[in-house]
Amino acid sequence: MKKVLGYALLCLAVLVTSPQRAKAAAGSHVVDDSGVETPGVCHVESWATRYDDRRGYLNLSPACTRKVWPRLEMGGTVQAIRDGRDDVLFGPAVKLNLRAPASGRPVPGLAVAVGGTWSGRSGQLEAASPNLPVTFNATDRLQINLNTGWAYTRQSAHPHALTYGAQIYASVTDTLGLMAETFGRDRGKPGAQVAVRWTPGNGPYDLDVVVGNRVDGLSPRAISLGLTVRH
Repeated sequence: MKKVLGYALLCLAVLVTSPQRAKAAAGSHVVDDSGVETPGVCHVESWATRYDDRRGYLNLSPACTRKVWPRLEMGGTVQAIRDGRDDVLFGPAVKLNLRAPASGRPVPGLAVAVGGTWSGRSGQLEAASPNLPVTFNATDRLQINLNTGWAYTRQSAHPHALTYGAQIYASVTDTLGLMAETFGRDRGKPGAQVAVRWTPGNGPYDLDVVVGNRVDGLSPRAISLGLTVRH
């Protein structure tokens, strides 16, 4: 945990001095922003997370925002879980943007996001998570995201819990971004992650390298490699 916090402090120091425009959170970041995909554009977010030699998962999350509904992002997720009793989870995900943030002013962006996953082994609902993302554009280069919500997790000792999260995200250059976030439930210790995001040529691809602590609420360390493709 001390190493993760050290990385987070380093990221924060760079974020405060970076001169470029911030980009939205997504992919393997836990904390969400209030924005939706560009109307008329679809994306696929994919990542692999490893906790240890025997535990991890693969994630695939496609989503689109149609021009006729420019504030509504509709998609879904498929996760292949490896944890001793392997499973495949799948389900829908929807986010409705209620207001865009104002740059340099304390006017936050607001959204409502809802998702859920079912188990391919049992057919039961494994998780559900209504969430309220709030986004502040502190400057053109620095974005602050706050989340609050509720989560149902069937496998947890406490299936129902309030959730929270906070994230700082900024662009160092047009193609390089840094992120630090913390998150958790009202029961148990919080988790944390730091990440580097590279967008080659400022184009339709994002590449993420993420390291974290207690990302699943238990594991002392996790590393994720992510790829987002937009079309």
